[in-house]
Amino acid sequence: MSGLAILIPVALLMGLCGLAFFFWAMRNEQFDDLDGAAQRILIDEEDETP
Repeated sequence: MSGLAILIPVALLMGLCGLAFFFWAMRNEQFDDLDGAAQRILIDEEDETP
């Protein structure tokens, strides 16, 4: 029972930290261009030397 008294607040704290980091990433525009990297891999580079 005493283990739960420690583990539950630790789990809540870790969840709140994860949520805070997620909102920080959203505010700093980390998730703006999700399709850009996926499309860039398909673009052929014409200036490559053989």
